[in-house]
Amino acid sequence: MSRRRRSTSGRLPLVLLLPALFGLAFLLVPLIGLLVRAPWSTLPSRLFSAEVWTALRLSLVCATAATVLCLLLGIPLAWLLARGALPGRGLIRALVTVPLVLPPVVGGVALLLVLGRRGLIGERLDLWFGFSLPFTIAGVIVAEAFVAMPFLVIAVEGALRAADPRYEEAAATLGAGRWLTFRRVTLPSIAPGVMAGAVLCWARALGEFGATITFAGNLPGRTTTMPLAVYLALETDPEVAVVLSLVLLLVSVVVLASLRERWIGGLR
Repeated sequence: MSRRRRSTSGRLPLVLLLPALFGLAFLLVPLIGLLVRAPWSTLPSRLFSAEVWTALRLSLVCATAATVLCLLLGIPLAWLLARGALPGRGLIRALVTVPLVLPPVVGGVALLLVLGRRGLIGERLDLWFGFSLPFTIAGVIVAEAFVAMPFLVIAVEGALRAADPRYEEAAATLGAGRWLTFRRVTLPSIAPGVMAGAVLCWARALGEFGATITFAGNLPGRTTTMPLAVYLALETDPEVAVVLSLVLLLVSVVVLASLRERWIGGLR
């Protein structure tokens, strides 16, 4: 039986092999083209130029801050979806994952209508506290967190559903309260899921473009993150755009490599 399985799994029909190779080429050739056209001779000087470094530093800071915000809000939300007895929980879960399929520009428009200076909440913030989110670094963080949080929530909720509840029940029988049980038992048991979700969340926030440019603008040196800098550089200095794209490509490869073992382990 195992010999037959090995012999059949090693052969692919030509009708599947050719489309598979074309699909692989379709995904890899643009990336190879990016590597071929990269200005390798001037890469170090361009990589450490003030323009690139400013965009890189802002992107790293904002993506990290957005990930922290997603952790603070997303872990309780994932717990609520996984363990809470809520009416309409399926609808709530669908609404939470809407930013995954919603065009980022639409998300930016929605943020403007709510948190802008004339928005439902933003108008009160400006009137009462003189605080405005759009076109600020805080606005960049909010926009990135809005589009990235579903990645964290989905990963953590899946980890919570897969966790063995008997450990939590044992902690409860020993007198531990819900908060202590969550901190000492539940959270350590789902730590790999939280880490995977946080990494995906951070990578998504780092590459966010549509919601950021709509809600926070594209102010050089202030709200211009790396994806926005690529957009600007394409019009003025395409080689700088290639350098920034290489950095984003490197980050994506590192993220996928770091999560590969977890994905493979989940499939076994």
